[in-house]
Amino acid sequence: MLDLNRIKKASERLEGVVHHTPFSYAPILSEMSGYEVYLKKENLQRTGAFKLRGAFNKIATLVEEGKKGGVVAASAGNHAQGVAFAANYFGIEATIVMPESTPLTKVQGVKVFGANVILHGSNYDEAYAYAVTFGEEKGFDFVHPFTDEEVMAGQGTVALEMLKEEPELDAMVVPVGGGGLISGMATAAKALKPDIKIIAVSAQGAPAMKNSYDAGQPLDTTSVRTIADGIAVRDTSAITLKYILKYVDGFESVCEDEIASAILFLLEKQKVLVEGAGSVGVAALMHGKIDLPKGSKIGIVLSGGNIDVTMLSLIIEKGLMKSARKMKLMVTLMDKPGALQSFTQILTDTDANIVQIGYDRTSIDLEFGDAHVSVALETKGEEHQELIRKKLREGGFAFREEH
Repeated sequence: MLDLNRIKKASERLEGVVHHTPFSYAPILSEMSGYEVYLKKENLQRTGAFKLRGAFNKIATLVEEGKKGGVVAASAGNHAQGVAFAANYFGIEATIVMPESTPLTKVQGVKVFGANVILHGSNYDEAYAYAVTFGEEKGFDFVHPFTDEEVMAGQGTVALEMLKEEPELDAMVVPVGGGGLISGMATAAKALKPDIKIIAVSAQGAPAMKNSYDAGQPLDTTSVRTIADGIAVRDTSAITLKYILKYVDGFESVCEDEIASAILFLLEKQKVLVEGAGSVGVAALMHGKIDLPKGSKIGIVLSGGNIDVTMLSLIIEKGLMKSARKMKLMVTLMDKPGALQSFTQILTDTDANIVQIGYDRTSIDLEFGDAHVSVALETKGEEHQELIRKKLREGGFAFREEH
């Protein structure tokens, strides 16, 4: 059974290898929420996520047992890098099976630590099945991302560090996918401070563990779809669910828009870059899903920062549109000298900054003598955008907004 002593032993193994990441007071979030909020920044961990803790502890125990024949894992991201780093540290062979659709940057992030990469299957489950078979054929030990008590013990060291720095914490808010992180953290936290509240947060697009928690028994899902790929787990682990049912005091979920808004908030207001999975605790706080007495001291885990830059760009773009700091218009003009100048003069008069503009006079949906102007504007909020709409209507311009 997983217990505090096992987690403390894991902490000893990790000493000098894993960063004691910052656990910092978040003034803006505290003022917004009415709580005293601290952020555990595992996005600044070596390899960019907490997963290194569990992977390193598991492989360290295998080495202590004299097993040095090699390890295999299935992962599309953070666990893969953790296993690769730990295997390289101990000088043993590691093979990571990743789905064929895994972005090149993640593949390279694993190879940089010397691991072998096999691309197999269209999703994690197919990669996992192949990895298990591969490990059996090669005689390699399989390192599971969460259904392993040594992995959970390694993840539990996050809670030890948080309580060492802030022993008066009233609650911990923890992202949940497969449940390894919260199982380890809750076991440690409840042993050290039985009255502390443990709040789980998952993505609505990956509901297996929350459904299982609500039902009190393992329930799998047929598919997952979320930008929080680090917690996009389809099937429920009966092992981690056991610890979650025992220790977790509340379980919330957040939607994709809430996750994206939290990523953008943390980037803009806290100067912290996190991935989707790392933002769900903050998303729950920002959108009123944490119900604790006002003034409670809360620690939120930012579990990782390995976000794909293309996804980050999309989140920023959508966030600017949603917060009325960017506006996209398609305007129909008469295709004659001075028409474009008349349009841009309105933008000048309303202090709207053009960041992109295009002129089209050949589309088949245009009447002869008309032109389309597509324009992206920097704006200063909803009132500013309404002023722009008003002035365009008064100027006789036909337009539609694009979202």
